[in-house]
Amino acid sequence: MIEIAWSNFTPWSALVGGVLIGLAAASFLLLNGRIAGISGILGGLLSPARGDIAWRVAFLVGLIGAPAVWLLATELPAIEIKAGYPALIIAGLFVGIGTRYGSGCTSGHGVCGLSRLSLRSLAATLSFMGAGFVTVYIIRHLLGA
Repeated sequence: MIEIAWSNFTPWSALVGGVLIGLAAASFLLLNGRIAGISGILGGLLSPARGDIAWRVAFLVGLIGAPAVWLLATELPAIEIKAGYPALIIAGLFVGIGTRYGSGCTSGHGVCGLSRLSLRSLAATLSFMGAGFVTVYIIRHLLGA
């Protein structure tokens, strides 16, 4: 039986967050002509084209710096990770490999690609979500972790 933690059910803040992500992705595309896919932006720093470094660094600094801005208004929510460093490292490697094989990440395909009605992004997002569902099921229900 699934239990819902109603004290953690936050539809309004989730709605506001989703709208902000959508506005940011649409603005980035309209103003810069680029997709706001994090893996592509970060990967572009590994072999940058001329004049391509500043906006990539600014985007990533903003992404990482957003929690600092949030702290000016209120506390950050408590984060509880129920995994050790080896599991996190392995998971990170799998995500990195998946973004290379999938030609993008969840922000590129799931947010930007789906909003452009890309069939390739639909397939990628369904694959991401399906793999996540299967992984959680195996770890929580079959392995009991």
